[in-house]
Parts: sequence; C-alpha cells; structure tokens
Amino acid sequence: MKVLIFLLSGILPIYSYAGVFKCTNADGKTNYQATPCDVGHQNLELNIKTGSSVDLDEKQKKAFLDQQLQEKEQAKAELDQKQQQLRLAELKMNSAKESEANQLLIKNNPQQFSAFAIPPYEFDNLSSFVKTYQDKLPDIERLRRVSAQKALATGQCVRVEAVELNIKTTKNALVFLVDCSTAKKFYFSEQELSN
Repeated sequence: MKVLIFLLSGILPIYSYAGVFKCTNADGKTNYQATPCDVGHQNLELNIKTGSSVDLDEKQKKAFLDQQLQEKEQAKAELDQKQQQLRLAELKMNSAKESEANQLLIKNNPQQFSAFAIPPYEFDNLSSFVKTYQDKLPDIERLRRVSAQKALATGQCVRVEAVELNIKTTKNALVFLVDCSTAKKFYFSEQELSN
C-alpha cells in the first residue's frame, strides 16, 4: 500500500504539469485531451496549476504575422542596400565622365591649362573635405571645369594652374578657387556658375 501511494505521488505531479488542451470543433462540441487539437478545432492550452489558458491558434497566427513582418523588413533592408549601391555606382560613373571631360579640355588646350589644372577627384580616394560633399561629386567636377573657363573668359587669367573645391564651401553653396599663372585668384560660387 505504501509503495502504491509512493508511486501515485510520483506520477500525479508529472501529470499535473502535462499540457491539457481544450478542443472545440465547428459544431461547438468540446473535448479535453493531452495532445494539441486536430486542424479545424479551436485549440486552447490550459494551465491546470494557474487556471490560465493560451489560444494556440492566435499564438500561431501571431508568430506567422511576426515572421512575415520580419521577412518584409529584411527584404526592404536588402532593397535599400541595393538602391544605395546603384546610387553610388551612378555617382562614380557620372563623376568619372565629368573628370574625363575635364582632362579632354586640358589636353586640347595646353596653352590655357597646366597639365594638372583639374586633377580628378577619385570617388574612392577623396580627401576628408571633399568626401563631405561626395553626393555632389559629378556637379563638383563639372563646375570645376566651368569655373576654369569663366576665369579664362575674364581676360585676367592667361593660364589656369589649379581649380579646387574651396574651404568656403558649405552644404548650401559650393565654392571654387581658380589659381592662374598671373598669380590672380578667382572665387566662384555654385550660384554664379549656374547663372
């Protein structure tokens, strides 16, 4: 008898911790079982110890929606990354085209430009100052050429020695410095060059 009581006292606590599932079918018929309900039944897991219940269908639905949300966020992050890569590739390509135009101008006009008058700003090797404005690099390269031509057009600049983005540049206005062989310096703002 003592052995039977001992065995029962060992088994009952294990049974009380096992899950109890309340299964209700579409007709409203309810049964209780130790395993999760079949598909098509409302599936509640009951905690006998606390008297609380968990709607497993809702829990599963929430987990599914959370997974979908996570997948959408991951897809959006991947799309954003690809768009950023495309934007950088386009910036590099456009700034390289403008640099080539600068070098062609210098090559075709050696009397008006020193060989290093407009050295290319290489996208992957920018100084920290120019890197601040890298999103405008194609415009910067084009406006360096325009500012050199504008300085020559004044008649006070015989030959352009150097054209650089100047430290007076701000986020709202690019400023360019043109050094001439006559020791004359010209400062041109983005607004002046655009007019």
